[in-house]
Amino acid sequence: MAAYGDELKIITIGGKGSALTSTSVYTIATGHAQVRIDSSALDRLTNQNRNPQKPLHSIHLINNEASNLIETRAYLTVLLNKLLHYTNSSNVRTFLPNLIAETLNSNKLVSEALGLDVEVTEEERLIIEGSSAELYGVCAILDHEGTGLGVVDDAVAALSCEAVKADVRSFDGVDSGDGFVDKEAATVASDMKVLLVGYDSNKRGESEAVSEIPKVNGRLREVVKALHTMVRVELNSGVKGSSGGSRKAVGTTVSGLAIALLFLGKSSLCRVKMNLDVMGKEGLGSGLVSLFEKKCPSRDVLTNGYKAVTDLLVEEDYVKFGYGVYGLLGIVWKIVAWEEITAFFALEGAELMGGIDGQANEGETKVVKKSEKKKKKKTVLGKGTSVIVQLIKDRLQIVGGGSGDCLDLLENWVENLMSFFSPKQPEFDEFVQKVKEIVERNESRRLPKLPKGTRDFANEQMVIRERAFSIIADVFKRHGATSLDTPAFELRETLMGKYGEDSKLIYDLADQGGELCSLRYDLTVPFARYVAMNGITSFKRYQIAKVYRRDNPSKGRYREFYQCDFDIAGQYEEMGPDFEIVKVLTELLDELNIGDYEVKLNHRKLLDGMLEICGVPPEKFRTICSSIDKLDKQSFEQVKKEMVEEKGLAVETADRIGTFVKEKDSPKELLSKLKQEGSEFLQNASSSRALDELEILFDALERSKCIDKVVFDLSLARGLDYYTGVIFEAVFKGTTQVGSIAAGGRYDNLIGMFGSKPVPAVGVSLGIERVFAIMEQLQKDRNETTRPTETQVLLGIMGNKSKIPLAAELTSKLWSAKVKAEFVVSTRFDKLISRAKDSKIPWMVLVGDREMETGKVKIKNLETKIEEEVPLSSFVDEVKNRLNL
Repeated sequence: MAAYGDELKIITIGGKGSALTSTSVYTIATGHAQVRIDSSALDRLTNQNRNPQKPLHSIHLINNEASNLIETRAYLTVLLNKLLHYTNSSNVRTFLPNLIAETLNSNKLVSEALGLDVEVTEEERLIIEGSSAELYGVCAILDHEGTGLGVVDDAVAALSCEAVKADVRSFDGVDSGDGFVDKEAATVASDMKVLLVGYDSNKRGESEAVSEIPKVNGRLREVVKALHTMVRVELNSGVKGSSGGSRKAVGTTVSGLAIALLFLGKSSLCRVKMNLDVMGKEGLGSGLVSLFEKKCPSRDVLTNGYKAVTDLLVEEDYVKFGYGVYGLLGIVWKIVAWEEITAFFALEGAELMGGIDGQANEGETKVVKKSEKKKKKKTVLGKGTSVIVQLIKDRLQIVGGGSGDCLDLLENWVENLMSFFSPKQPEFDEFVQKVKEIVERNESRRLPKLPKGTRDFANEQMVIRERAFSIIADVFKRHGATSLDTPAFELRETLMGKYGEDSKLIYDLADQGGELCSLRYDLTVPFARYVAMNGITSFKRYQIAKVYRRDNPSKGRYREFYQCDFDIAGQYEEMGPDFEIVKVLTELLDELNIGDYEVKLNHRKLLDGMLEICGVPPEKFRTICSSIDKLDKQSFEQVKKEMVEEKGLAVETADRIGTFVKEKDSPKELLSKLKQEGSEFLQNASSSRALDELEILFDALERSKCIDKVVFDLSLARGLDYYTGVIFEAVFKGTTQVGSIAAGGRYDNLIGMFGSKPVPAVGVSLGIERVFAIMEQLQKDRNETTRPTETQVLLGIMGNKSKIPLAAELTSKLWSAKVKAEFVVSTRFDKLISRAKDSKIPWMVLVGDREMETGKVKIKNLETKIEEEVPLSSFVDEVKNRLNL
C-alpha cells in the first residue's frame, strides 16, 4: 500500500452521471489512489453538523467481517458512493462522506481513524445497513482480480505448453463451425494460438491438463463477465429497502466464480507438476520442487477452501461468502503464479543458472552443467510467449548475475516473481496490459483468415462465375422477367415464421436503434415482402444476390453464397406458371452445360393427403414433412426414429408413411399408378386435386420436351413452411458430389402473410455455388485454361519511365475506341512479349524510338507471329479492323 503523501492518482466520486467501476474501487482499496468528492455531490447533501436535532445512533461503521485492510477500504469506497447517490441525499450530512473520504486518504489504519463507533442519524443508519456496501465492495475486488486472472492464465498456460512441448493441435478444433460454438472457449483457444505462433512442438502427445485449457479458462472468463455486469449495476444503483433478492443474485453469480476457480486451480496444479517433471530431480529441478512443496498451496488446500465457501453460501452468509471466495481467489493466484515460475524455469532455468557460474559452489555447478548437457535442443518459443519470457527475465534483473549460493538465489527469484505476479502491485497492471497487447496485435493474423463457410474468388474463378451469371440472366430475360434488388438484411420479424425448423439458421444482427434485423436467408421472402409492401398483383422477376445461413460448412455448403431466383406472382391460368418455372430450370441447367441431372418433383397437397391417409394429425404435417425431407441424406430407419421418438408419431403411422415415400418413377407412370381405380389418393380431397394439377403439368412438360429430366418422387418434401403446391429439386448426377443444385415450388400464401391481399406465386432458386463447383471441376478435368483478362491489345513501348506520357496518349486512343487494351513500358523487349503471352493477349502494338522517328508502329499477331508496320496516325483503325470491331 502506498504511503500517504506519495503522488497518487485521484479518483472523483459522486459526480452527476458518473459511474463507479470495480477498477476504481480496487485502486482506492489497495492505496494506489486517493478519493475526491465531487463538489456538486456535497452541494446536494445537508450542511447539518455532527450533532443535529434529530436523535443519533451509535453504530459500528466497520464490522469484523472483513479479514484485511483492502476489503475494508473497498467497503468504505462503495459506501461513500452509495451515500453520495442516495435518492434523498439532502437527508445525508456532509460530515459522514467527508469522514469516510478523509479516512481513505489517511495513512492511519481505518479502524483507528473512524474509531469503534460513529454517530449517525436514523436515515443514515438505514442507508448504511441497506447499502450492502460490504458485499459489493468485495465483489468489486473479485471482479477486478478475476478479470486480470482471466487474461494472464492463458499466457501462463501457453508457457507450460512450451515447457512440456505439448501437442496443441486440439486448439484448432474448438470452433467446429456449426454455429453452436462455445464462444469463450473458442476465444481462449484463439488467444493461445496467438501467444504460441511460431512455437516448435515435438508433439509428444496432449495431456488432459493441456486439452482442457480452452474450456476451463473459458469458464472463468464467462463467470467473470457475468460478475462484472452485475457489479457495474450494483455499485451505481440506489439503496434498496430490501436487499435479500440482490444478495441471493450475488450468491448465484459468485458461486459460479468459486467453482470456476476450483477447476482452474486444479488444472494449473497439474501443469505445475508437468513442468517440474520435465526439469528432472537434480540441481535446479530439485531446488524448485523443494520450494514448491513448502510454498505453493496444495490440492487439499484448494479443495478445502472451496468447501468452506460453499458452506457459507448454504448458510446464506453472503458477506462472509464473498470474503471466502476472495480467499479462494488468492489461493488460485498463488497456484497460477507457481505455474508461471515452473514453466519459466523449465524453459530458461539451465541458462539462468549457468549464467551465475562462479557464484555457485563447485558441486552445484557440476550439476547444472550435467543438466545442460542433457538438454540437447532449446525449445523455440512462440512470438507471444517469447515476449513474456523476456519480461520475466527483466524482472529478475539477471544481468550481472546475483549473490549467494544457487538455492538462495533461486529462492530470491521465486519470491521476486511471486511479488511480480501479485495483482496488488502496480507493475502487475503493466504485465496484464502487455499480454492484452500481444493478443490484440495478433501476429498470427498478419496473414488474415477467412470466416468459415466463405470464399474468395480469384480471377480464373470469376471468369467462370461471370459467364454463368450472364447465361442465367439471359434465360430469365428470355422469359420476360425484370430485375429486382432487395437489402441484404431484413427486419427479423419479416423472416421469422417462414422457414419452419430451418429458422434456426437465420443470421441475427445486433439491435440497431430498436430494430432487430437479420441477414436474408433466401431471396423468396424478401420478394414476397416487396410485392406485399408495394401492393403489386402481378410480377415476373429475377434476382441474383447473396444470401446467408448460420449453417455448418461442408463441401458445397457455405454460410454466404449466391442464389439466382426466378419467380412469377399473380393470377394466371392453372399450372401455367408452374410449367414455365420448371422449364426455366431445365433451360438453365442445359445451357450451363454441367452434365447429367434430374429434377425431382412432388406436390405439397399430395403430401398432405398422404399424411392424412397415414393418420398424421394436421398440426404435425409441417414437422413430419421436415423429417421426410431428410430422406435424401438419411435412411428411412433414421427418419422413422426421429418421427417416432422426437415428434411423437405412432410406429404404425411412420411405417405406413414409409410405404408411400419409397414410390419414385417417371412422371406419367407414377401418376397413372396413383390415379388407378380404388386409389386412396383419389378418395382424399387434397391429394385428388394435386393429382389433377400434376396431370396438366406433366402434359405441358411432355409437349415442351423436357419431361425426360423430371422424376416424380413422393419422398421429396421441401421442409420450408411456405410451400403450398408443386415442389421440385434438381440434383446433379455427375461425379462431383454437391447434392441439390436448385429447388423451388408454389407458395400461394406467403405474400398474404404480410397482411396484404393474397397473391399466388411460384418460383425457382438456383444454388449457383454448387453449380460453380461442378463447372470448375469440369474445366479441371478437361485441362481447360481461362484467360485471366479480356484484354485484346497490349501496347508495348520500348523505353524507361520518361515514355509514360506517350503510353498514356496512345493507350487512351485505344480505350476511346472501345478497345480493351493495356500498356507496358520497358527497356527489355522480352519483358513485353512475356507479359502478352502470360496474359494470353492476342495482339500487340510495338512502339520504339525507330518507329516514332518513322511515324509508324508494328502490329503483331501473337498466335501467328505475323507483324506489320502501319502508320501511327491510323493505328487505332488498323487495330479495330483486325479485331473486327
